[in-house]
Amino acid sequence: MASELREELYCSICLEIYTDPATLPCGHNFCQGCIGRVLGTQEGSGVYRCPVCREKYPGRPALRRNTVLSNIAEHFRAAEPQRDGTAILCTYCTHSPTPAAKTCLHCGASLCDTHVGVHPESAEHVLTEPTASTRGKLCCIHKEARNYYCPHDDVCICASCCLVGEHRGHQVEPLSEASEKKKEKLRQLQKTLSLKREQTEAAAQSLERHRREEKNRVATLVGTFTALFKDMKDPLRDEARRSSYEISNKENQVSTTASALIGRLEARAEELTIKVGYIEDLCNMVDPLTVLQEWESDSICTDLEEDLQLMEELQGVHGTLRAVGAEAFVTLHTRSADLLPDVKPTRWFDVQVASDLRVDEDTAANNVVVTRDLTTVSWSGTNQHRTESPKRFQSCQALSCRAFSSGKHYWAVDASESGDWMLGVAYPTIERRGSFIGYGNSKSWCLCRCHKGDAMMHGREVRVLHKLSCCKFGIYLDYEAGRLSFYELSAPIRHLHTFTATFTEPLHPVFCVSKRPNSPDISYCWIRLLT
Repeated sequence: MASELREELYCSICLEIYTDPATLPCGHNFCQGCIGRVLGTQEGSGVYRCPVCREKYPGRPALRRNTVLSNIAEHFRAAEPQRDGTAILCTYCTHSPTPAAKTCLHCGASLCDTHVGVHPESAEHVLTEPTASTRGKLCCIHKEARNYYCPHDDVCICASCCLVGEHRGHQVEPLSEASEKKKEKLRQLQKTLSLKREQTEAAAQSLERHRREEKNRVATLVGTFTALFKDMKDPLRDEARRSSYEISNKENQVSTTASALIGRLEARAEELTIKVGYIEDLCNMVDPLTVLQEWESDSICTDLEEDLQLMEELQGVHGTLRAVGAEAFVTLHTRSADLLPDVKPTRWFDVQVASDLRVDEDTAANNVVVTRDLTTVSWSGTNQHRTESPKRFQSCQALSCRAFSSGKHYWAVDASESGDWMLGVAYPTIERRGSFIGYGNSKSWCLCRCHKGDAMMHGREVRVLHKLSCCKFGIYLDYEAGRLSFYELSAPIRHLHTFTATFTEPLHPVFCVSKRPNSPDISYCWIRLLT
C-alpha cells in the first residue's frame, strides 16, 4: 500500500516527489516549477496541453495549488532516506540504502541485485532499468513494458502492439534508439533557440542604445536652439520655447514606442531562455520513455511569425528614431534661420551645415548657366561654349564641387515654379553622356519635377508626391546610416521621403534643369543653393 501511495506522489515531468504541487483544470498534478516551465515552452503556439492527458486549453490554464497533496508529499519526503544525487535506491533495503539494479513495472518497487534474485518471475512482473516512477511505462492495453517507439503515430508501444495490435506492420524503433534521435534534434533546436535568444538580447540592447542616443541628440539640438534666443525679447523666446516643446514632445512619443518594443524583446529573450533550459533538461534525462513522451519539439518553434514581426517592427522603430532626430534638426535649423537670419551656426551637435556648397562649373552642361557666385544653375537655350572635359555633362546637369563620404550633412535649396528640374545627390561615377539623373539611374537619388508632376526617383523606384506647397527644400544626409531625407520647408515643415541605401561612393549634390516640352525657349527654370 505504501509503495502504491508513493507512486502517486511522483511528478510525471521531473520524476521526483512533488514540490509545491499544482493542479491543471483537467485534474492532473505537477510540481509548480515543472508545469510552469512546460507551459512556458508552449507560449506562442496558440494552444496549451496537459503533459499527461493532452487536453487542450486555448489560453494558458490557471494553476491551483494542491495543499493536501503538498502536505502528503512533504511527509513522504521527510520519511525517505537521503539520496546520493539522482540514484534510485532499493525499496526493500531500508536499513542500508543500496542502489537499485531494476524496477518492477507491476509492483512499482525498485530492486537491488539481491532482491532481483528473489523477486517473482511471472510474466506480469516486468523488470526495467531503475526509475523513480513507473507511471506510463506499461501499455494500457496489453499490460506489457513499452519498449518500442512508432514514428508513424508518434507513440511509445509494447511488443504486442507491434505484433497483433493497431501498430502491426508499422516500422518501429527501440526506445533507446528513438530517444537518441530525438535528443539529437533537440540539441540542434537548442542551438537555434540559443542563437535566436542572443540575437534578441542584442537587438534589445541595440535599440536601447539608439533610443538613448537619439534622446540625447534631440535634447542637445533643442539646447543649441534655445541658447540662440536666451538674450532675445519675449516674443522670440516664446516662439523658440513653442518649437522646442513640439520637438521634445514628438521625441518622447517615439521614445515611448521604442521602450515598449524593448520590453517585448526582453520578454521574448526570457521566453527563449526558458525553452532552452527545458530542452537541456530533456537532453539530460536518462529515461528514453520520458524523453519520447514529452510533447513535440515542433511546439517549441511555433512562434517564427512572431519573431519576424518583431524584427520588422525593430527596423521600423530604428528608422523612426533616426527620422525624429533628422526632423528635429531640420525644423529647429529652419526656425532659427527664419527668426534669426543673421545667426548661422555651421554645426549643430553632430550635423554639419553645408553652407559653403558651390556648383562645379567644370561639370555643367553647355545648356546650363551658372551664376558668378556658383550658387545658382538655370536652363538656357544658348550654348555656353565651355571647354570639353570628361567631367562635363552632355546636357542639363551639374554637380557640386564638394562631396560627402561620411557624417551627417544638411543643405537647403529653392527652385523655380516653372520648368522641369531635379535635385538630390549622385555618385561621381555617374554617366556624363546622354544619361539623366532620376528615373532609371541607379547612381542618383533625386526629387524631380516634370510636366507629369512631382516624384522621388532612384533607379526604377518612383514615389509620386502630393502637390507641393512651395519650392524650398532641405536635404539631410546621414551617410553611415544610409539615409537621405528630403523636406519641404513649408509651415509646418513636411517630410517628403527618405531613401535608404548602402552608399559605396562619395555623394555630390546634383542639379538638373531643362525646358518643359512644347514650352517657349524663354521659359525660365532654375535651382539655387541657399547659403
